[in-house]
Amino acid sequence: MSPPHRQSVAQISQELGIHQATLYNWRKSWRLQGEVVPASEKDPEGWTAADKFTVVLESAGFNATELSAYSRERGLFSEQVDRWRQTAPTEAKGRACRRHLMPMPMRC
Repeated sequence: MSPPHRQSVAQISQELGIHQATLYNWRKSWRLQGEVVPASEKDPEGWTAADKFTVVLESAGFNATELSAYSRERGLFSEQVDRWRQTAPTEAKGRACRRHLMPMPMRC
């Protein structure tokens, strides 16, 4: 389920003989612990904003060498993480506006 392999729950279930519900529960538990386990087997560009934001937070203080190693372990490119870092504030503001969390004087 985790990058870089990104196998589907169905594939893992069949291969290892573990019930799919168990795998979904494990994935949910890992996500709650802050692990980067995307909610789907999609390419990283198709990950949810929450998954991308987790990567941004985890890698926030990394230098180029650390970011490169971190990215490789997760099947990502450093450039993707850099792009996500740049777009995270904009996406967060957009979500807040859609949920009406911004104070009334501020316009979205």
